[in-house]
Amino acid sequence: MVYSLAASTLTLAAPVGCDTSSAEGVEPTAAEAHGSSRVLVTGADEEMLVLEVTAANKVVLRLPRVEVGQGITTAVAMMIAEELDARLVDVDIPLAEARTKGNQYTGGSSSVRSLYGPARALAATARARLVTAAARRWHLPARSLRTRDTMVVAPDGRTATFGSLTAAAARIHRPDVSSRPKPASEHRVIGRPTGRIDARDIVTGRAKYAGDLEVAGAKPTVVARPPTLGGRLVSVDDRAARAMPGVHAVVKVAGGVAVVAESFHHAFKARDALRITWKPGPLVSLSDAAIRTRLRAAVPSVGAPPRGSAQVEGEFEFAFVSHAPMEVLTAVADVRADRAEIWFSSQTPMDARESIASAIGLPKSKVRVHVVRGGGSFGRRLNYDAAIEAALISKAARRPVKLMWSRGDDIRHGRMRGASHHRIRASHARGRVVAFSHAMASVSESYERQGLAAQGGVAVRGGVTTVAAGPLPSDSGLYNFGSVSGSSGSVELAMPLGAWRSVDSGTMRTAEEIVVDEVAAELGEDPVAFRRGTLRNKAVKAVLDKVAAAGNWGRPLPSGQAQGVAVHEEYGSCVACLVEIDATDPKNPRVTKVVMAADVGTAVNPRGLEAQLMGTAVDGISTVLRAGLHIDRGAVREGSFADFRYARQQHSPLRFEAHILPSRREPGGAGELGVPAAAGAVANAYARATRTRPRRFPINF
Repeated sequence: MVYSLAASTLTLAAPVGCDTSSAEGVEPTAAEAHGSSRVLVTGADEEMLVLEVTAANKVVLRLPRVEVGQGITTAVAMMIAEELDARLVDVDIPLAEARTKGNQYTGGSSSVRSLYGPARALAATARARLVTAAARRWHLPARSLRTRDTMVVAPDGRTATFGSLTAAAARIHRPDVSSRPKPASEHRVIGRPTGRIDARDIVTGRAKYAGDLEVAGAKPTVVARPPTLGGRLVSVDDRAARAMPGVHAVVKVAGGVAVVAESFHHAFKARDALRITWKPGPLVSLSDAAIRTRLRAAVPSVGAPPRGSAQVEGEFEFAFVSHAPMEVLTAVADVRADRAEIWFSSQTPMDARESIASAIGLPKSKVRVHVVRGGGSFGRRLNYDAAIEAALISKAARRPVKLMWSRGDDIRHGRMRGASHHRIRASHARGRVVAFSHAMASVSESYERQGLAAQGGVAVRGGVTTVAAGPLPSDSGLYNFGSVSGSSGSVELAMPLGAWRSVDSGTMRTAEEIVVDEVAAELGEDPVAFRRGTLRNKAVKAVLDKVAAAGNWGRPLPSGQAQGVAVHEEYGSCVACLVEIDATDPKNPRVTKVVMAADVGTAVNPRGLEAQLMGTAVDGISTVLRAGLHIDRGAVREGSFADFRYARQQHSPLRFEAHILPSRREPGGAGELGVPAAAGAVANAYARATRTRPRRFPINF
């Protein structure tokens, strides 16, 4: 069911489960904001999409997700353009601000999957009403009309733009033509490789990020932070800083000392002039070696192997990894005595709004959160540390602020992927795997359980380590490996951890795909042939076959060079990756070629999917070969891209191919899908090229 919201323009919300005149949960339409329409009905479903056709012939859909470079605005614009027969250039996808209910979660590779049906249904209904409005204007049968290029076309050639029909269409509740979405066989936009609708704005600087916003009175702000994780402020002498030109305020916050100044140059200069005494954080006695020892001890036993079987075993260590999005964390906050307004990029704006309200002591109805596009995320913007901190600083300074975390701030005090230790045993007998066990332990976050998230996630009360065992949903169910089992333990440390792209699969699948290669070698089988003979899913076999053929698997390579392969299945999708590596210098390996193939069901924008896969390939190269964080006596050693060695252009593959397998299935998830396969393929290629068995990642640790 899709209902009209506004009287002056065609504005729809779908599906609707209530008939209140209140617009709770849905921000006002553009027309309503100018007082020219009245909201009649609001949606109560999870998505609560709102679509408006304006008099200027623009189709506007307020997106309850955040654009962080993954191309979701383009994909949704394509869905809308498809069902409306609108020109893509006429479709605008602004980001919805935080609502009071509904689904505004961006993560878990779920955005296209969750929006595909609702967005298309909404646009199809809008199209039916626009056609009906034209038919009644021209006194023609609605079924005789067609739509193209954001207009309705009559058999005699007459045309009417959607904008010219929108007021009449808004009054139609029973269209004269079907409002069902098109079948896939009629798609002309969905499935066509398409450039991003915001590409020109991004490369010309028109696209606005939080740091670009001009909010009245908001002054640049930075924070002096402790040298160790969870360090506490003991005392501060701020006299020199306050006396410096351009400094407006110096305030204490939970994470340190904030400086509000006329420019970021002034703010950083004054921050460096502060004389601060810090109390070390609770992890000051811990460094990498001790953390690895605790993780190894926390891994549960894999139990006894089946009688009469031989074993292939491996233990694997994965380092902490920073998200390090290119755009550093930035938030603008204007907190008053009776209300607050915040601007930042958030994957969880509804949760953020509630936490910000709690932190500053206002009811959430008095807190307005504007969602701004983000320059990368990889899971980092699921958390809203910077927004909470900005709100607290604004409250304390009694003025609007534009807070920026420096690169060092985010790498040394921001969220990171937890370190983990894996123990895997594959048992084989009579040429096949009869049992597969995967036990692991990871560093588990304790910040939120200590109730400190509302304080900016900086102070910690203790570094007590505990171990808890539980079941592990092992990814190895992908294969016919007999009895498959998994278990997990945790080491709880007061560290700021967060979901990192592909979350657990990025380490679990990587370790398992390494063992699959080692089992194949033990049994004297080719890695691709062995996988083909043991994979359960035909779709996974198909993507594996595709990369093997496209990548010329098995071709002869010089000494020190090799190919590697890996597969992954998740989010209703599957992917395979083939890598070629030059490890002639084992300490400075270079991935020279990557071939990936994916089956994600309906690929709304194949070009966007190719970009996602390319990004995951770089993630795999980085986390396996180069990039990780060290902990030195309770402090993160790395502080910039100079020492957090994420892959740069010189480390990217010389050749990259992405093959999207055709499908008529509903879309599956794609944003995180490629990371485990890429990482596994890189690790396997390195192992074959160097004739070693790598066990610690990244290998340069």
